[in-house]
Amino acid sequence: MSDAIYHVFHDGPEKVAPYSHAVQSGDTLFLTGQMPIAADGLVPEGIEAQTRTVIDNLRSVMDKAGFGSGDIVQVRVFLTRFEAHYERMNKVYASMFPAGKLPARTCVGVTALARNCDIEIDAIVKKSA
Repeated sequence: MSDAIYHVFHDGPEKVAPYSHAVQSGDTLFLTGQMPIAADGLVPEGIEAQTRTVIDNLRSVMDKAGFGSGDIVQVRVFLTRFEAHYERMNKVYASMFPAGKLPARTCVGVTALARNCDIEIDAIVKKSA
């Protein structure tokens, strides 16, 4: 029997496909990739604002599931315009984590993302003891 808990939050970040916001197995939370869709349903202009919105959406899901943002252990970043956005995304990304607590990361360029967004980030979170 599976111990998985499927978290879907009606007041969570807007979903663009059929999925759970996160799936929890024990003290580990697997977060679906979040898009830079703000609470008003709009995608902000610029990779800096989109990066902040994505991380805010990830934190919202973690909070609702009872996990803290300091518990992120791994992320994957997907960028549609890798060369144009990589450095600017990194500056915002690095500023949004505590010093010395950057998660392991993979960052790849992709041809397209839902809703014409420039960035998507998913994460794995391990609850602190």
